[in-house]
Amino acid sequence: MINFEEELKKFHPSLEVEDAEEAIYNQDLTDMADLMVKIVKDSKKAGE
Repeated sequence: MINFEEELKKFHPSLEVEDAEEAIYNQDLTDMADLMVKIVKDSKKAGE
């Protein structure tokens, strides 16, 4: 059975849209283009 009192203790309100957007954009995330640039640079250094 679900213990609602325990579940309420675990509850954290979700971020507002503006706060969530800021939290997402402030993270330094590596995308595929960044990975490809790094691979190309590393392969050029290895070929020298």
